[in-house]
Amino acid sequence: WQDVGDNSVQLVSNMQDGFYLIATDPVLVIDQENAIISQLASDVKAPVIKHLREAPPILKSKLADIYKNIIQQDINLDLPAPAGIKLITINEKPVPRLSLMRDPGVHVQPELIEDSHYMHLDFVYGQHKIPHFKPGDKWITFAENSKVEVIRNLADETHAKNAITHLGFVANELQEQLLFSNPSIPSRQEALQRWQNFLEKQIPLLRQQGWQVDIGETFKLKFDSNPEISVESSHENDWFSMSFDLEINGVKSPMVPLVSRILENVENLDQLPEKLLLELAEGHFVSVQTKDVKPILNILMELFDRKDKNGQITVSAFDAHLLVDLDGAVNWKGDKEILKLAKRIKKFTGINRVSPPKDLQLELRDYQRSGLDWLNFLYEFKFGGILADDMGLGKTVQTLAHIAKLKESGKLKKPSLIIVPTSLVANWKNEAKKFTPSLKLLVLYGPERFEQFSAVSNNDLVITSYALVVRDYELYKSIKFQYLILDEAQKIKNPKTKMTATINKLKSECRLALSGTPIENHLGELWSIFNFLMPGFLKNLSQFKSYYQNPIEKQQDTYKQQLLNKRIQPFMLRRKKEDVLLELPAKTEIIKYTQFESKQAKLYEAIRISMEKKVKDAIANKGLNKSHITILDALLKLRQVCCDPSLLKLAQAQKTKESAKLTLFMQLLEELLLENRKILVFSQFTSMLKILEAGIKSKKIKYTKLTGASRNREKIIQQFTDGQVDVFLISLKAGGVGLNLVEADTVIHYDPWWNPAVENQATDRAHRIGQNKQVFVYKLIVENTIEEKIIALQKKKQALQDGIYNKNTDAGDKKLSGNELMALLKPGQG
Repeated sequence: WQDVGDNSVQLVSNMQDGFYLIATDPVLVIDQENAIISQLASDVKAPVIKHLREAPPILKSKLADIYKNIIQQDINLDLPAPAGIKLITINEKPVPRLSLMRDPGVHVQPELIEDSHYMHLDFVYGQHKIPHFKPGDKWITFAENSKVEVIRNLADETHAKNAITHLGFVANELQEQLLFSNPSIPSRQEALQRWQNFLEKQIPLLRQQGWQVDIGETFKLKFDSNPEISVESSHENDWFSMSFDLEINGVKSPMVPLVSRILENVENLDQLPEKLLLELAEGHFVSVQTKDVKPILNILMELFDRKDKNGQITVSAFDAHLLVDLDGAVNWKGDKEILKLAKRIKKFTGINRVSPPKDLQLELRDYQRSGLDWLNFLYEFKFGGILADDMGLGKTVQTLAHIAKLKESGKLKKPSLIIVPTSLVANWKNEAKKFTPSLKLLVLYGPERFEQFSAVSNNDLVITSYALVVRDYELYKSIKFQYLILDEAQKIKNPKTKMTATINKLKSECRLALSGTPIENHLGELWSIFNFLMPGFLKNLSQFKSYYQNPIEKQQDTYKQQLLNKRIQPFMLRRKKEDVLLELPAKTEIIKYTQFESKQAKLYEAIRISMEKKVKDAIANKGLNKSHITILDALLKLRQVCCDPSLLKLAQAQKTKESAKLTLFMQLLEELLLENRKILVFSQFTSMLKILEAGIKSKKIKYTKLTGASRNREKIIQQFTDGQVDVFLISLKAGGVGLNLVEADTVIHYDPWWNPAVENQATDRAHRIGQNKQVFVYKLIVENTIEEKIIALQKKKQALQDGIYNKNTDAGDKKLSGNELMALLKPGQG
């Protein structure tokens, strides 16, 4: 600053002679003597240089104010202080200052934040507060006639900023302020826990480290912990009302509204964090351990659709097993009947042992006695259930023993109706007479049955067929039976059929379903059986599909699989042969492959191409859902070509004399007979059985045959069981269930069926109680045809069935899409 007279001073350069500044960007310095141009070592911008060089003289009385303005506009400008301005330098560690508030006083983008609470961070150097985002490694201000220059420790500032971001908060620069917001990542629960952790643990640590932390009056977040969890229960008839409450500081809050948001936004409770924060009031949260409330959340997840406006949940008796985990987890108030019931049905080890009826004409195996105990348990609590034992484990005998035990103990007050497939009417009649002769038996079958309806009330057991119960419904509808029992209950797997609707309308005190295959194709079949047993137990069909079936079948949702398993576990008893019949010989499955010769291969490919075009046209015109008949017809023709071309009525097929599978069958049959095997042969096509019959006759092999058209079934069966013949040809529909053929040691499935459960049922005619020989099962498959794709589809359906029968089974690929029908028409392997 150079005195220029008139009480004025002017800013002049202190550069040596021969040096010149060029106000370019960047600013350049010319050394004229040495002919060197270099960049000015300063962050001062060219316009500032230009303005300073052109600055006019300044009155001394105004100099201090003008100097302050110049410096404050560009702190990088290193101007000497004029006379009268004292220079103060502050060089010390910054103190982080954190302010918690609800309204930061600046515009905040909603997408940046989870809620309206923020933190503002600045830094205190001496008495001066500096925003973190103010640029420069020094900060200058003026106090009276002093220039204060703060040397910033940017490393410490950045370290402080990072200390907050490492806790999960997001830093935002808004109008040079450093604001921290709390994102809902990965969930709102974790965002709330971030606040709780910060308030309760991090703030004390930061203060110990010298931070200033101010919690403003507008900051309203509050967290409590360790509430008392209680449940109040009352009941009327078979329904219980339950209210779950949280109590903190003497204030009680209904729990259902508090967890509703969690239940609506979570699919799998296992994915919840270790603790939950429930909002009692705006900004007021209570912390609970997830393990403490998970039993309640599981119940609410299952029964959420049954809550009323006050947050009460209605629970039926058959839901009681869902509540057992509450014992000890909550303070139970009021009626404890539902809890007592829950304890009794949670584990079957608590079920009372029941001695078999004295007149039972056989000795029950241990697992059959357990089955009798289970049936008695269901009866005592008036529950329905599915006895789903493997084929051949004696479901009929266990059921007869249960009814006989009820009679022996004086509890059989009404007749029980047993509905069975037509082919099993005689089997049930014979086994009832043989094993439980004390039961009065009435078989309503044949044209003379109408004269016998008047005697129904005088009998203990009434046996009829599925077909006849529909025809005779008007005669049954006024009768209330003690038990309504369905054998091969998968017959009612389709809830839309007239038969299912008719059977559901029958009256009884108790209901029981017997089926080794309650699921054949999809979970909707299981729903239909339980809808017969206990309507509402698995909700309505629409709810069941959206909550259980679609997630499990289409998304392989193992959590929903576990929930469904837990729900049905007490009401479905299934034992596998390999688990309970340790003495049962092994079963060995063998797939025998063969290949088409040229003429049969050309026939197959011609039909495949023709049918694929026909199917595509049908789908184009009517859509996939309305083209199933066309698709199934196409698949049928391809399957028939694989079995034997003569099954097709097409002229081209009749001219094709090659039959790869028939050749394989005859060769295999002769080899097996040389080993003295006793053989069952199954096919879905009775016309195929005729072709096999002709081949067997030509070899002079002793055989017998059973189809739906056969008369005198018992005589036909006896020919095989007495050893008069070595080969038994059986249609899958007529003989796939209900037969006991342990004399056989070999099973041949001539053609594969879509459903593995149906094939397994047929195989178990031989592999069952009483079998003392190893059983060999042969499946005959033509390579590179639809049959290989059927085998692949069987595996998918088996995975679906195993998911219900075995809780530990991996979900696997259970998805059965409609487009698979089209895929079956494609060439090549499956």
